[in-house]
Amino acid sequence: MNLSLYGYDGDWIAVDCGMMIRQDLPDQPLQIPDVEHLAAHAMSPSAVFITHGHEDHLGALAWIWPRWNCPVYATPLAIELLRAKFIEQGLRTDALKPVQPGTCVTSGAFEVTFLPVTHSIPESCALSLVTPRHRVLHTGDWKLDERPLIGAPLSASQFETLAPVDLVVADSTNADVEGHSRSETEAASALEAVIQNCRGRVVVSCFASNIARIKALGGIAERSGRRVALLGRSMERMVSIALQLGYLDDFPPRVPTHDLGYLYPEEVLIIATGSQGEPRSALSRMAQGRHPALDLQPQDDVIFSARAIPGNERQIERLKAGFKRLGVNVHDEHTDPALHASGHPAREELRQLYRWLKPKLLLPVHGEASHQEAHRELAADLGIHVPHLVRNGTVLALEAETLVVRTQHHLRPQLIGSRARAGDPTQPVSARKHSHSLSIALNVLPTETGWTRIGRLLWDSEIALPLDEDSLADWLDERIDTIPAETLLQLRQQLFGPLRDWLRERLPALPEIHLQLMPADPQPEYEVRSVHSR
Repeated sequence: MNLSLYGYDGDWIAVDCGMMIRQDLPDQPLQIPDVEHLAAHAMSPSAVFITHGHEDHLGALAWIWPRWNCPVYATPLAIELLRAKFIEQGLRTDALKPVQPGTCVTSGAFEVTFLPVTHSIPESCALSLVTPRHRVLHTGDWKLDERPLIGAPLSASQFETLAPVDLVVADSTNADVEGHSRSETEAASALEAVIQNCRGRVVVSCFASNIARIKALGGIAERSGRRVALLGRSMERMVSIALQLGYLDDFPPRVPTHDLGYLYPEEVLIIATGSQGEPRSALSRMAQGRHPALDLQPQDDVIFSARAIPGNERQIERLKAGFKRLGVNVHDEHTDPALHASGHPAREELRQLYRWLKPKLLLPVHGEASHQEAHRELAADLGIHVPHLVRNGTVLALEAETLVVRTQHHLRPQLIGSRARAGDPTQPVSARKHSHSLSIALNVLPTETGWTRIGRLLWDSEIALPLDEDSLADWLDERIDTIPAETLLQLRQQLFGPLRDWLRERLPALPEIHLQLMPADPQPEYEVRSVHSR
């Protein structure tokens, strides 16, 4: 999830408002930010600014916006995605204000400028936030792509003119990876090389939001004599919006799903969602031989052109195993790392950005704790001060040329059903039931024999607890290593009871326990290329 708040002299704005899928809970509910405390502290925003159209940056807004009832500024693609969500929830859409990249919007004491950047979805922007006393850059998600398939390369001059900035709030997702991210053009070339050698049906699975990848596949299909079909509701919806906005004007006509079975295999290229092993996806049904429109045959090809979201590795491997049992050829980052390109900057790109901006301070965000630590080390090598690595709920003040911690809010899990639809209550239900609660979050990584904990143990309580963090961490490490779980949900189910018993023995009163398992990133090297190979 992503939600940042910026305040100056009583004026507040919000940047992004995303959601996440809780893979460690039954039915994979959606978790949205906890904003219940904002009004009581006079921190409710008078405007929301969205950096780009990914779910973890805008997906929760339809649930939270009724509390704020304020204008929402975003580029046209993100606005259309939000419009669909607002209509689904029965909300009026006149608050959605489309702006073009490069536009400056004034909200209270803030001048907010949308600075176009390259990312894995079009119209992504960093935000320049200027007040009477400060110049801050909020990077959002970005990368340096000299050869993007949609839009122009990132402009150095738009950042150089900002220098020096007081603070950069910066993407850390690939801050532990040396080199430079791969271009979308390279990913498209790798896809074409593989597809040209395929003799049967070709199924390519990628994220629906990667319109550049979809555009490239349309061209590849035409050059290889194949006709295109789309599988997946999110894919159909995203392509429809992209066509409406003119991003896919040259996309070839699509074959209806029910006609796929009538075409020769060598004439078919299917673009599908489901790369993360989602059990109800079209890709999973094909792997199980249960898709109503077609059956894959031996020597057909399935190409995974999307990274594995951490924590999904096991279900993805089961998906691939299903294809292999059918005799289908599987292509992924292991057979060809260039089949996917990251949307986030590696270390050489971060260095370049900071050479342009000349920031006085840096606040690492995004990624896990290990990525933010790596970002701080990189900044220190460049002489950039990083005063804090913060937790969710931290309020910082930018004063006297440093960042000072003002307070720490206790944030509670806010869950909504993954099948919630229009007409359901729009206010999220707090998970809190008792007089106080204890939230524990840990990063876990699947191994060949089980699971292991990675990075810092995070825990938070509304009241002081006589809890020894080292003892808790040691117990968790020992316990997790012995649990033979296949999924995060199974791991949580088998860990929660013993954890509750362990805490009951050591605390005077048992609080309500919120246990969140967060997948750690296993293989970032598949998303980048060496700077020496540019």
